[in-house]
Amino acid sequence: MRKSINTFKWYDRPWAALIFFTRLPWWRIYQPPKDCYRSVVEYWPLTGWLTAICTAVTLYFGTMLFPYSVSVILALVVRILLTGALHEDGLADFIDGFGGGGNDRQRILDMMKDSRIGTYGVLGLVVYEVLLAATLISMPPFVAAIAILAADPFSKMVAGQIVMMMPYARHEEEAKSKIIYRSINVRAGIGLAVQGLLPLVPLFYFIGDALRWELVVFVPCIVMYILYLLIWRRLRGYTGDCCGALFLLIELSFYLNILAQTNGKILPNLLF
Repeated sequence: MRKSINTFKWYDRPWAALIFFTRLPWWRIYQPPKDCYRSVVEYWPLTGWLTAICTAVTLYFGTMLFPYSVSVILALVVRILLTGALHEDGLADFIDGFGGGGNDRQRILDMMKDSRIGTYGVLGLVVYEVLLAATLISMPPFVAAIAILAADPFSKMVAGQIVMMMPYARHEEEAKSKIIYRSINVRAGIGLAVQGLLPLVPLFYFIGDALRWELVVFVPCIVMYILYLLIWRRLRGYTGDCCGALFLLIELSFYLNILAQTNGKILPNLLF
């Protein structure tokens, strides 16, 4: 019998999200009830605060010891270690399935569940990582750092909407994690929005004069909608791999958008 969410402690579900989305040993301190893991998407952007801070700090302060390009690569390595490449694994499976599965729904699902990575997945990951690193290297260090602080939680907030837009594509017992996320209610949706939108404040404070806020907000949402249409057309439902792929692709569009708007501009308010 499932436990009512009203009987959970206030920290149970955020703690479950930290355990689920990172590889830090939070479970050694406290293990929340299993049903809390159905709500982890509601706190996905909160885990993004942690990964974003660690990534941004590594990138910015790494420049004091290493060339900037090395600092960017080290920052990306830190994030991969924090998450256990959870999202990158989802992206590789997503590209494998949608690249090699054609319009056959079951074949796509089978390829995404296969633990072996295919040619599409390898090429997709390589292109993604190279493009991500090149985009961050093309920004000034401080701009890249505050872009990371904003992009990670915001993109997880946008990607998390998928659980409200379509059903899970498999049966629960077929899920890799054996967990199906519950739909987000109004209260949880407000919390999700706060977690995702609040980190945009430093971005607009420091370089807002060089940005059009509507593009910063809506371009990732447009990318999300295009990917939603693709997933709905092929699968009529989402999987955990879809969630990971959505986050990384939406986040990449966020960085490309920032780079396109700031490229060649003298940025205000920067004394770093």
